[in-house]
Amino acid sequence: MDLLFLSRRIFLGDGSENALIHGGIIVDTEGIIRRVLRSPQEVNTYLYNTESESVYDFGDLVLMPGLIDPNVHINEPGRKDWEGFATATKAAAAGGFTTIIDRPTNAQPPTVSVAHLKAKTSTARGKIYVDVGFWGGLVPGNGDQLAPLLGAGVMGLQCTLCDPAAPVSQEFPAVNESQLEEALSQLEKEQAEGEAVVAVHAELPLTTEIHPDEEAPREYGTFLVTRPAQMEISATQLLCRLAVRHPRRCIHILNCSSGESLPLVEECRRQGGNLTVDTCPHYLALAAEDVPDCGTEFKTWPPIRERRNQERLWQALRLGGAIRMIGSDHSPATPGARALTCGRGRGNFLKAWPGINSLQLSLPVVWTAANRRGPSNLTIADIHRLMCQEPANLCGLSASKGRIAEGYDADFCVWSPDEEFTVGPELLYTATKATPYAGQRLRGVVHATVVRGLHVYQQFEGFGQPLGKVLLRRSTRKLVKFVSM
Repeated sequence: MDLLFLSRRIFLGDGSENALIHGGIIVDTEGIIRRVLRSPQEVNTYLYNTESESVYDFGDLVLMPGLIDPNVHINEPGRKDWEGFATATKAAAAGGFTTIIDRPTNAQPPTVSVAHLKAKTSTARGKIYVDVGFWGGLVPGNGDQLAPLLGAGVMGLQCTLCDPAAPVSQEFPAVNESQLEEALSQLEKEQAEGEAVVAVHAELPLTTEIHPDEEAPREYGTFLVTRPAQMEISATQLLCRLAVRHPRRCIHILNCSSGESLPLVEECRRQGGNLTVDTCPHYLALAAEDVPDCGTEFKTWPPIRERRNQERLWQALRLGGAIRMIGSDHSPATPGARALTCGRGRGNFLKAWPGINSLQLSLPVVWTAANRRGPSNLTIADIHRLMCQEPANLCGLSASKGRIAEGYDADFCVWSPDEEFTVGPELLYTATKATPYAGQRLRGVVHATVVRGLHVYQQFEGFGQPLGKVLLRRSTRKLVKFVSM
């Protein structure tokens, strides 16, 4: 028998209306939405005439499509102590996310071949609480693997224009402009998955290295000066050139932190380039002026910049702006790697791993920051567009996820936009607990997360079974789901 989900505040995200409706959602035994009831009268008529297996009434809580994060580092196999599939997907579920896309960089081995992709998927099965898709890696020398990776089901390809931090730098080296252009041309020649995206960490190394003040490694400013906005600007200029030369291929900029690069993106689009951008919660909510000495949990690449930079990012989030979506760039590491253990190296920004623990907190961080700027700064419709609809479009998931409509997966985020909580380590389900949001009072509490009609997370009851699916996009027309058994 069918399931029935009720709420007085349902946001459909189907394009028909942006208002919240009082109604219900009928879900079949396969976890697919069978019908949307758009009024209390329709609900009452259905209940009178039909018997449902279960009825879930969420009252005044907002029920909206499950969130999608296209920008997550899960470091298993190889670095499970940094973040593994079970912990990452529990954090995702507790944060209202029903789908996350794993980046290829930090696991051992990185996802740069079909064999390595199989290692990822086989490790994930049976451990994941939400659906998980994968980016394939684009690195020097793996040109023969790009089309096979796309054919095997990755959501797209991802590369970096600057070497990652050690020890990942040797495992996932950067590509230069000629190597990236060669890859784009090769994909066009092979007609490889024309809709699949090439995503790029967009920082270019400086032509003249900046030498930091080695006498003040525990001050955030010492690190910040080593990664100026010019690194992002130069990388964006490079990607704009490639996007105009290869207009059939979508190029996506990951974790944009510099507002100065955004006019370049808009001009590229006017010239016919297919260039998209995401930014991260930490760039919208945190400022360099607030980072304490030794606060290496704030360190990331690109860096959190000065408060004056944030206004450009917020303006670009508006419908039609340069920034199309928000992704967490969730990239935790062990306390030792983050320079958070006791000893002489504690708090050393120059040696700490760059990455922020934020997946579980993305929704409340963004919602809180928006509300502090004014109640109308960001609406629930904007949250849906930036953290659900556009990520679904980017990753080729829009035929089954991202809206509440007949035939779509019954993936729901159920939350209270007005309820508040204080961030503490006991609330986090990630493998490591260090986060720059510790102690902050945030608005927006997730009460339940539903994946294909199954409660994978409930606030006071914890988690269900790890019944998430591995998502493999086998072609531009078909998304194949493999069940975790």
